[in-house]
Amino acid sequence: MSLHRRPLRLLAMPTAMAVAALAGCTPGGSQARVDPPPTPPADVAGLCAALHGELPETVAGLARTPTAPESDLTAAWGGSAIVLRCGIPKPPEMTDPEQDGVQVDDVSWLLQKTGDGGFRFITGMRVAYTEVLVDEEHATDAGMLVGLSAAIARTVPEGISSY
Repeated sequence: MSLHRRPLRLLAMPTAMAVAALAGCTPGGSQARVDPPPTPPADVAGLCAALHGELPETVAGLARTPTAPESDLTAAWGGSAIVLRCGIPKPPEMTDPEQDGVQVDDVSWLLQKTGDGGFRFITGMRVAYTEVLVDEEHATDAGMLVGLSAAIARTVPEGISSY
């Protein structure tokens, strides 16, 4: 994955992936249904728990929403408008040297346009992979990744995840 070396290309992600991660969610709801990723190794789960405790209470002006099932691997803001899953398995896109990304506060992000107009962001060069799904309405807020990047930089060390 290269960062800032080529023009940003957005790749389509099957809508089914976004739907599976957000099944049963409605923006602004009192609880977001977020399926945790498969159980990661203990060291990755520990990093995700540390991240969970450092995540901001608001992202893009949206308040943090409880998730169901409750998990240190997941978080949401504004119902399902912004959803985070930590400890996801290595995405196949990370092995493609043609992928472009962005860097926000020392955190590298791969980004993809989803089939529903939103975006999928995945951290790179961190010991635990973290995915953030953003709905179309909030995808235009470039500052959205700032608070999340700060929390990730504090809790998830740089490196290559073996998971």
